[in-house]
Amino acid sequence: MRLASVMARRLAWSVPLLLMVSLISFVLASLGPGDVAGVILGTGATDAQRAEVTRQLGLDVPLPEQYWNWLSHALRGDLGNSLYSHESVTSMLSSRLPVTLSLTLLTLVVSVALGILLGAVSAIRGGAAARLVDASSLMAMAVPSFWFAALLVVAFAVWLPLFPASGYVPFALSPSVWLSSLVLPVVCLATSSVAGLALQTRGQMVVTFQSDFVRALRANGLPTRSLLFRHVLKNASGPVVTLSGLLVVSLLGGTVLMEAIFGMAGLGTLAVEATTRHDLPVIQGVVVYFTVIVILVNLLTDLAQAALNPRVDAA
Repeated sequence: MRLASVMARRLAWSVPLLLMVSLISFVLASLGPGDVAGVILGTGATDAQRAEVTRQLGLDVPLPEQYWNWLSHALRGDLGNSLYSHESVTSMLSSRLPVTLSLTLLTLVVSVALGILLGAVSAIRGGAAARLVDASSLMAMAVPSFWFAALLVVAFAVWLPLFPASGYVPFALSPSVWLSSLVLPVVCLATSSVAGLALQTRGQMVVTFQSDFVRALRANGLPTRSLLFRHVLKNASGPVVTLSGLLVVSLLGGTVLMEAIFGMAGLGTLAVEATTRHDLPVIQGVVVYFTVIVILVNLLTDLAQAALNPRVDAA
């Protein structure tokens, strides 16, 4: 019942949030430099021709009316058509979504698994292991991602051709090639993510180890394994879960750069192309998709927090 209350409150907040984000992105995209008619017709078009194309695309009406026309169709599940290619925005986004989701989710799994493992080991052993994790994490977070990506391509796609330098193969066609095409971008994205999660996990576990209830359990002779998994990790998992949710949001932004570097046709590259062409329906569609993903991630994070910590309420 408590989890259902948390879900209901979060979903209620998500509706105005989605509307607000779509309105802000619509206004900002429409105010940006660029002329759709000029992009479609080319530099040799006359003013009359550009005005006619603008009228046909429905861009000659006031901005509030343009947004209302888009919103009324979006509420019915129709995100419109691309102003440039006239292709359905929904089909364009759906064809690119698996690339971005594969990159984001695989990076998340790798980051959480390695981050918690390294953080837990350094917290339990301390000493040199803790100092090594701290130093490595700080170095990993300081390395520019674009430089590290170029280094990985040169090392493991050119000198040692173990992985492809670019491209994406769907999982349904070949799971092994799908995984191979994601190795380099996932390693690049996960490096700093693992570092952050390792530091967070170690810090929370050290604090939990020093708490009074853990000392009392140790004094009562509770086995180390039971103490670690049933009490320390559970009590230290709250901030780690929150950081994992924030990590997904940051990874969505990081995929834009990785998709460009590794030649992967995902939502990030589509957003860049649409912005360059001033293709407002596609920009709006990408914003809606990203916002829905962020809302779902935040919802899952809140549910996980409520399940792990009974003191978390539905406020």
